[in-house]
Amino acid sequence: MPEPSADSSLERSTNNWMTAGLVLMVALILAFVFARLSEPAERDDAREALVSGLVEQGRVLYVLNCAACHGVDGEGGTASALNSRQFLFSTVDEQIRSIVGAGIPGSEMVAYSIDFGGPLTSQQIDAVTAYLRSLEPDAPDRPDWRDLGD
Repeated sequence: MPEPSADSSLERSTNNWMTAGLVLMVALILAFVFARLSEPAERDDAREALVSGLVEQGRVLYVLNCAACHGVDGEGGTASALNSRQFLFSTVDEQIRSIVGAGIPGSEMVAYSIDFGGPLTSQQIDAVTAYLRSLEPDAPDRPDWRDLGD
């Protein structure tokens, strides 16, 4: 049986396309590896930017809604000090959200959540919580934090 004749130009073209495909595949694999390695840093940067924006929004909302009683920097006034180490270290974010949202029955701390007739959305309450939490690193030692509003 006679051997089929090889078309050398077709074979060369096929080899060129296979080489180009292999180079492209290696380039894509390297790009995916690079993207995967840089993703955690990008996520951290995005998270930091989100928290920073949330804290700034919370600061504005705090000044508008809370500062009259709790002081401009949370130092207390006619109500408890919210920037105290004792308050911030003894509460979790969910407790802060609950206090801001639902208020404290039997006290002058009214509900600020729209769900309870207040002016703030749950996202705004999250922002106020983030702002209060941002005070934690520099929070002063205030064992009398509760007594300021009495």
